[in-house]
Amino acid sequence: MQPRDLSDHIAYEAGRGIEEVARELKRDPSEFVKLASNENPHGPSPAAAVALRDAAGTVNSYPKAAHADLTSAVADRWDVADEQVWLANGGDGAIDYLHRATLEPGDDVLVPEPGFAYYGMSARFHHGDVRTYALERANDFAQDAATVLERYDDERIVWLTSPHNPTGSTIALEEIERLADETADETLLVVDEAYGEFADVNSAVSLIEGRDGFDARDDVAVLRTFSKAYGLAGVRLGYAIVPDEWADAYARVNTPFAASELACRAGLAAVGDREHVDRTVETAIDAREYLREHVDAHVWPSEGNFVLVDVGDASAVAEELQERGVIVRDCSSFGLPGCVRITCGTEAETERAVETLNAALADLDVDPDEASADSEGERDAAPESSANAEVPDT
Repeated sequence: MQPRDLSDHIAYEAGRGIEEVARELKRDPSEFVKLASNENPHGPSPAAAVALRDAAGTVNSYPKAAHADLTSAVADRWDVADEQVWLANGGDGAIDYLHRATLEPGDDVLVPEPGFAYYGMSARFHHGDVRTYALERANDFAQDAATVLERYDDERIVWLTSPHNPTGSTIALEEIERLADETADETLLVVDEAYGEFADVNSAVSLIEGRDGFDARDDVAVLRTFSKAYGLAGVRLGYAIVPDEWADAYARVNTPFAASELACRAGLAAVGDREHVDRTVETAIDAREYLREHVDAHVWPSEGNFVLVDVGDASAVAEELQERGVIVRDCSSFGLPGCVRITCGTEAETERAVETLNAALADLDVDPDEASADSEGERDAAPESSANAEVPDT
């Protein structure tokens, strides 16, 4: 007996960690700084760390009460009903829940290219087909309704990412509203706001609830995570905010107790720790500005806790930086072989990254304009969904 045909599914490969790289290079882990996975450089909320220690002795129990408490706290944060909050095992778990609640076999989803690979992976797991719309490098990866509508063909779900990974661009709520108006009644727009805390834009929750001058809608959902600004990537905790009409579906699509007792307790503590989130956001804003001002290559504006840098030959530059102790994200797997993504670190980490990158660019003598033009041609010649068949990390 064999599993079903999984030939269209590619295993997820997370970004490389310090321990892994250090073992491979036979060096001390303390020599490296990791700026590849958009993690919080300040670690978890101190309140969350205390909650994790305090809850350690309760992990023999299912997280029923903790789950309800966290759901209520998140609902209060967004001023929505508890039933509109779908807690999940990370943001990817919320992606799965929305696909389970929406897709019939053969339904299509429309995803951005470049973009987060798990949108397409999850859709395929749930027997959906995947189509793409392109965010163009020549247009600085700008996001608007026209770009999506040009490719739209009555897909069941349209995925938007704001801020977008790996480029850092955002999409205005007016553009999302236009998309919702001009797509079919049975199309759900999902706005992935995993990096929303770092962006100077309002959340698309306003479209769900009819705030800030918008009419309330039943065709928009929002994705959020505790992995980034809250620093809880290791406990795997995320959630979706759905229209009131969708509330009853959660009990039918979620896995029992998907958010663990430890995750719920940590999340509950982190929600109340605004000081930690504010410090994290301030660090990211300062780092983004420093990177744009001091890197000797083009750095795109970003609203996330990372920047995308045009280095000409991403594989060569990322490998050279790794040899010099700085781990960044080679964006070839996103369909951007001329670019690397650098997470916003602490002040010291960011300064080290800039100094190391500039030295590497000078020593490698790569012409970003020439090399990027070649890589752009390679990407344009690739199959339609090639970038989303790859497996970039978060």
